[in-house]
Amino acid sequence: MTFFLILLLWLPLSLNAAIFQWQDNNGNRHFSDKFHPDAVLIELKPGYGFTSVKIVYDGDTVLLTDGRKIRLLGINTPEVRHRNQPADAGGEEAKQWLINKLKNTKIRLEMSAEKTDKYGRTLAHLFTEKKDHINLQLVEVGLASVTIYPTSLLYVNELVAAETRAQQAKLGIWGRKEYAPIAVARFSETDYSAHQWRRLSGKVTKIRDTKKFVYLEFSNQFDARIERLHLALFPDVNSYRDKTIEIRGWINNNKGKKSMLIRHPSAIKLNQ
Repeated sequence: MTFFLILLLWLPLSLNAAIFQWQDNNGNRHFSDKFHPDAVLIELKPGYGFTSVKIVYDGDTVLLTDGRKIRLLGINTPEVRHRNQPADAGGEEAKQWLINKLKNTKIRLEMSAEKTDKYGRTLAHLFTEKKDHINLQLVEVGLASVTIYPTSLLYVNELVAAETRAQQAKLGIWGRKEYAPIAVARFSETDYSAHQWRRLSGKVTKIRDTKKFVYLEFSNQFDARIERLHLALFPDVNSYRDKTIEIRGWINNNKGKKSMLIRHPSAIKLNQ
């Protein structure tokens, strides 16, 4: 039984641990994390391991004391000044909010289907000892926009609802002129910055299919594209035809056009 208690204490550090139980010829029960021929697997609801934040890089990226770099899942905050890039409006505000929120507290992580991003950062939702959901609260106060990357759909409904409330109340970025929607018809090369999150508004004039993407065309110079792999998350894309919609994300060059990759339907809003 002593070993079982040790395993319980150790379990929060190894959330996916399997615990095996068996009984010897003398009737004594044994517990181990190693398989035994006579053992049965027992289920224990895992606890949570808490850690601390060492550095806050910006509103959505932190470094833990154990050396892991964490990118907050499901959200995006404006950039702070780095390298040769100037700060985005609201970037320092989001960073300072996060510094204050995480000061003198411990946090735990919840991860979704995708554990790391292409930069090797751990993707997670952060919760404090007081059960504050940091990702969600950043959206609630208007310091972050919702940015969903399938297949990481954890807390997506809560995030989208919080963003709707923040936008209606014009909190944070939603009250800033820098983040007001830009009409596609007025979008120009001088408006284009690959690192900057944008809101664009326009009428979908044509829908075009390829093997990999479905394209929502706004003009000869601009479109939005949805990977066919993620189409099941969206309503019928033909419902966007001839509708004026707002799209949110990052603009890049794609086959001679300016284009925005849309990964989740939360990045498309029908204009009323």
